[in-house]
Order: sequence, then structure tokens, then C-alpha cells
Amino acid sequence: MIKTQLEKRIADKTALVGIIGLGYVGLPLIRAFIKAGFRTLGFDVDPQKVEKLKTGESYIAHIPSEWIKQCIENGSFEPTTEMNRLAEADALLICVPTPLSESRDPDLFYVESTTKSIANVLRQGQLIVLESTTYPGTTREIMLPILQRSGLRVGDDFFLAFSPEREDPGNPDFTAEGIPKLVGGLDADSGKLATALYSKAIVKVISVSSCEIAEAAKIVENTYRCVNIAMVNELKIVFDRLGIDVWEVIDAAKTKPFGFQPFYPGPGLGGHCIPIDPFYLSWCARRAGLTTRFIELAGEINTSMPLYVVRRVSDALNDRMKPLKGSKICVLGAAYKKDVDDPRESPSFELIDRLIQKGVIVSYNDPHIPFLPKMRHWQNIPAMTSCPLTAEFIASQDCILIATNHSQYDYDFIVHNAQLVVDSRNATQHVKTGREKIVKA
Repeated sequence: MIKTQLEKRIADKTALVGIIGLGYVGLPLIRAFIKAGFRTLGFDVDPQKVEKLKTGESYIAHIPSEWIKQCIENGSFEPTTEMNRLAEADALLICVPTPLSESRDPDLFYVESTTKSIANVLRQGQLIVLESTTYPGTTREIMLPILQRSGLRVGDDFFLAFSPEREDPGNPDFTAEGIPKLVGGLDADSGKLATALYSKAIVKVISVSSCEIAEAAKIVENTYRCVNIAMVNELKIVFDRLGIDVWEVIDAAKTKPFGFQPFYPGPGLGGHCIPIDPFYLSWCARRAGLTTRFIELAGEINTSMPLYVVRRVSDALNDRMKPLKGSKICVLGAAYKKDVDDPRESPSFELIDRLIQKGVIVSYNDPHIPFLPKMRHWQNIPAMTSCPLTAEFIASQDCILIATNHSQYDYDFIVHNAQLVVDSRNATQHVKTGREKIVKA
């Protein structure tokens, strides 16, 4: 009876969808369900985020403020910090951070605390789905025992599933509702209900046999990218020594219509997934008494790339009879990838930090991120404001370091006015004049 009632509410779209965590994953998911005709309740522990949303202000570039305001006014979206209201939702989708600890072990604080908040008000007929990337076993081993402290039983009173987020910020070709969704239920009924819910809002839903399969699939997706990026990062160093342009090599190799997928080198890994998720898998393997040498090596290569870029900057300045210490360097891009306003795990912070430690006078520019506050994890980096890229400012810098290849940058203008450009993204590949000023890193 309980399952049937929830099925009906999902089918006729009267189910209230609650989404916990209103960041780069949660807010696009809100939009997907609103577009599908559901009412939504958004939860976040950050009162500033919630207040901005209540006034119709978006803090994510690809979610327009006007749309937020419209949804607030018509009642299809209500943001709140009141966790006691979790009981109101028929479905609760958890989109909270899953970072690493200082020892690079999984930090499930946010998942556990959110699950405890749900358990305090859990009622019959609710569907709980974890979307946060984590190691296989989290839903069953961590969440289930906490939820069942309520006295309710999974599969009878409430339902539990895992469906990994696959958000790609800044990619206009794939919105939250346009990316196929994996769903793994803790039991058959939980899987069916979660599949039914997502099928109303997402272009395609793929059901798998368990939470663990879905959890592992997400880890594999990002580990695959991590390992391949590490390979091209290592090849970049090798080919540079051989006097070969790695980017041209990759472009040549990708003309093969099968058996090759292009990945590109950079100044280090960034974003909420690739720098973190493979270490979840490594930790899981260690817990089982195994080692993941391939993954660990890839992690070592990727985390060493900022140091390589700084060395290239130092060598380029040295070739121009300038010491690194005391030089003025502007880092272009604080976002972790092209054309987004998302700075999470950005390699730019590692670059800025290392340059400051070397005595460099560092500035930055990012059209998407006008201000960098003082950050807890980067004690050497002061609060900074994006500097305008005027001809005079560019000329005043000893080096322009391209860390993020935003489309807004006029690279011809930058190279023309710069004394030296160190390009870690191959952003200047089409610049015709002034190429003697460009050093790839």
C-alpha cells in the first residue's frame, strides 16, 4: 500500500521532490524536476545561499536569476535551511559534498550528518536517494543503519537508492535532464520507485542491480578520465623534451575513427570529481587488502603538474635574464575548467600558492570569478580581486600564465601586449604573431 501510494504520486507528479545541497549538482537537478512539472523543496545549510535564492538571485552562471525568481514566485521552488521540513518531501535527493580528508581518505561527514537529519524526521512513504559520489557500499553500510534507527524498515516503510550525479558544468550540450541516469536500489522496490521518479525528469534512466553497481560505475567513469589525463600529462613532459608538440600529436591521433579517445594535458586536475573520486576507489581497495598501483601512479602524475608548470615559468623567465623571485605574474583563470564560474579544486590555486612561496608578485584575472576570498586550505593566498586585462596591465607583467582557457580571452591581444606568455592549455594555438613570446607548459 505504501509503495503504491508513492508510485501514484510520482506518476501524477503530485510528489514533492526535496533536494539537499543547492550547489552545482542540486540546483540543476531542481531545474530538471521543475521543468518536468514537479514542485520542489530545496535544502541547504548555507543561509546566504538560501537568502539569495529566495530573492531570485542565482549564484551559478548557467542557472539564470530570472528563472529562479519565476520559480519562487509561482511556488514550484522553495529554498530553506529548516531541516525539520525534510518530512514534507516524498522524495529526498542528497547532493552534498564528499571530499577527502587530510590523509586522502573519504570524508563522509556531510553524507552522515544529512542522513541523521533525515532519520530524525523520516516517515513512511519516503524515497531517499544519494547522488553524491562515494565508494561502493556507502548507501548500504553507512546510510541504511542510520535511517533504520528511526524504527522504519527499508523496502516496507521507506525506500533507498543510489543514483550518481553526472553534472558537467559549462557544457551546453548536456544539462542535468539531458544526461542518462544510473539508478541502483537497495532492494527491488526502491530501485523501481527511484527509476520511476527520475524517468519523469531525465531523458533516459538505466536501472542496475544494486546500489553498489551504481556507486562503482560512477567511480570508474572518473577514474577512467583521471588515468587517461595522467597519461597525456606524462607524454607532455616527454614530448617537450623531444621537441614535439603534444597537442598536435593528440589532434593527429584523434583522426583515427576508432580505438582512440582524445584527452588533453593541463596544469593539474580540478573540479569536484576527478581529483577526488579515484582516491575513494583506492581507499576502498586498501580496505579490502589490495593496492591500486595504476590509480595511485596516475594521481601522483596529475598532482605533480602544477610543479612542472611553475618550473616551466621559471625556465622561461631565466631564458630572458629574469629571476622568478620578484617577478610579476598574472595567472589567467581561477575556474577549474573553461567557461565556468566553478573554482572547486582548481589547479590555479596550487599554481598561485607555489608562485607566492617562490617570492612572485601574483595577480589573477577571471571573467567568471571576480573575487577570491581568503581560503582555509590556501593560507598563503590572500584575498584577491580579478585584475582588468588592459594593454597597460598586461605589458606591466613579467609573465602571463594561462591556467584556464576561457573563450572570452582575446589571445591575440594578450600575446601582442605581453612580455612573456606561458600557456598550459594550448590556448594560443591560433595566435599568428608574437609566437616567440609563447612558451607551452
